Amino acid sequence: MTLKIVIDTDSAIAPFEQLRAQLSERARSGALPVGYRLPTVRGLAQELGLAANTVAKAYRALETDGVIETRGRHGTFVAAAEDAAARELAAAAGVFADRARRLGADREAAGAAVRDALRAAYDG
Repeated sequence: MTLKIVIDTDSAIAPFEQLRAQLSERARSGALPVGYRLPTVRGLAQELGLAANTVAKAYRALETDGVIETRGRHGTFVAAAEDAAARELAAAAGVFADRARRLGADREAAGAAVRDALRAAYDG
């Protein structure tokens, strides 16, 4: 199985975020099955033409989100996707809530912003 990761060097999105998003989506969709062993940081960096630190940053973010897990010297593996999606959603909500509070938005304004964003994302 190949990862089929494509990094668009002309994109405004940082390469580590492109990598993180693509691996996360593949894990959630089941294209990368639970327990699939990912390439080493250095191996994937070389394959994609990225710096090892870029891949390491993406792996750390994915591990924080529960999408992948590192088993010491045994390698890095795809974690249970259902749990990862729920954890990622909770983490995103937490980041939004913290940012809304720092911006001075009350709960009603923050909720309205979320409802508007969801309507735009799901209804087009």
